[in-house]
Amino acid sequence: MYDPIELSKKTEKIVVKDGKKKYHRFRFTRFYGCSATADSVGCNLRCIFCWSDRAVRLPNKMGRFYSPDEVVDKLIELANNNKCKIIRISGAEPTIGRSHLLALLDLVDAYDKIFILETNGILLGADRKYVEELSGYNRLHVRVSLKGCSEEEFRFLTRAKNGFSYQIRSLEYLSDYGVSFHPSVVSTRGEEEKIIETLENIGIRRNVIEWEKLKLYPPVKERLRRLNLLDKLADVWED
Repeated sequence: MYDPIELSKKTEKIVVKDGKKKYHRFRFTRFYGCSATADSVGCNLRCIFCWSDRAVRLPNKMGRFYSPDEVVDKLIELANNNKCKIIRISGAEPTIGRSHLLALLDLVDAYDKIFILETNGILLGADRKYVEELSGYNRLHVRVSLKGCSEEEFRFLTRAKNGFSYQIRSLEYLSDYGVSFHPSVVSTRGEEEKIIETLENIGIRRNVIEWEKLKLYPPVKERLRRLNLLDKLADVWED
């Protein structure tokens, strides 16, 4: 098992350089109705259901470095060409490379777009100051993807020795600082009521929870087969 905070530090040395960060593609997607998306490289988790695959597990071999200006220019161009109001960073973990992300958000605030930050929340929950810095951006919405409904399920899904408490804490901090956000949840054990209770205890209503649908992409299927989990998790995949 590994420590997500330590893995964040190791990964940042690979994917962040001189204010630039690695991305492996820019694309138009139908998520949130219509969005221009930048897929980043490098993560601090190793989720068994992760679709990003090489961008997470082989960050030294994927993507190239882009400055904040280059990322924003590509996203705005994609959004305008496709008449989208939403731009986002997805894939891997966008909060790795704090100065890069904040510089990017400084630029985004000049445009009439909504910026969605998709994150596992671990680095936000580990450092309240990080969330305070995010609170200064008016066009930001944060989607925190919870890996399971409990610490035990988090460890099962991520193979990390800790991190679930950081995820929950990130939601508390986002709420404290008035940042627009919502939680999404990966649930594989039928423990939805457990996480609903946890979130309601910190003031998050059940009707704002997004329930993630997992897809059995070929790399995911092969990974689960190697782990002897393919049959065990057969009921949680989206058709």
